[in-house]
Amino acid sequence: MDSNILKKIKALPPLDDTITKIQRICTDKDSSLNDLVKVVEGDPMLTANILKSSNSPLYGFSREIKNISHAISLFGMATIRGFALSSAIKQNIKIDLSPYDLTNHKFLEISIAQSALTFNWFSKVDREMLDILVPASFMMEVGKIVIAHELIEKNLTEKFQAKLKTLSSPDEVSQLEKEFIGFDNEEITAKIFEQWNLEEELVETIRYSNTPSEADEHIQPYATALQIIKKCINIFGQLQDNNIASSLEVLAQHNLNQEVFLNAIEKVKQ
Repeated sequence: MDSNILKKIKALPPLDDTITKIQRICTDKDSSLNDLVKVVEGDPMLTANILKSSNSPLYGFSREIKNISHAISLFGMATIRGFALSSAIKQNIKIDLSPYDLTNHKFLEISIAQSALTFNWFSKVDREMLDILVPASFMMEVGKIVIAHELIEKNLTEKFQAKLKTLSSPDEVSQLEKEFIGFDNEEITAKIFEQWNLEEELVETIRYSNTPSEADEHIQPYATALQIIKKCINIFGQLQDNNIASSLEVLAQHNLNQEVFLNAIEKVKQ
């Protein structure tokens, strides 16, 4: 990987102690929900961020979630881990996504919507897969932060924006990123995850989310799910008819249940 890009990745702050503890708890089969509650509640800012995200209307809960214990009981460890990682990015990394014509708020909104659709979908398909898919869906666009910094540094923002306006799909954006800096968001996000010592399944799911068929067999279902989510919610729009149609095409190719997916979309839309 380009030395300048690697330097930017290595310059990213490490995950703080609270997030590291959450990581350890969520990947330890012997840990309990109470273990996670204690760690999260020890960080008031993280608690506030998680509760704010948990109460997003995208999840469709009828009652307000007022404490971390309630949030964890509803979402499970994997989703809380996703909220925590997202919060860490927001707090610790300088974000300027102007080359993508995105505000920080819009970027966070997209990641929450992607995660909400993932949660509502796989809660009805295979909850165990949420351990990987929820953190991945929360974080799969993180590489764009590094790419944007590189574009700004090289005074390529306007040229990139001009070409971006002619595109309409995430696949085309990946090609544009490679054209300008040699790597796409997925490659860079995977590298960031490696630096943070996240588990290999999470790294590989991100890396192959544009090309699931190239992944190892056990990674392919995860990468395919992420590809479907990305087609449905991305920087060009959320849950628009053409986005949904693109997602349904991939579902059909893999003989996946379209009704369950469409029900999840409706829940997010409500």
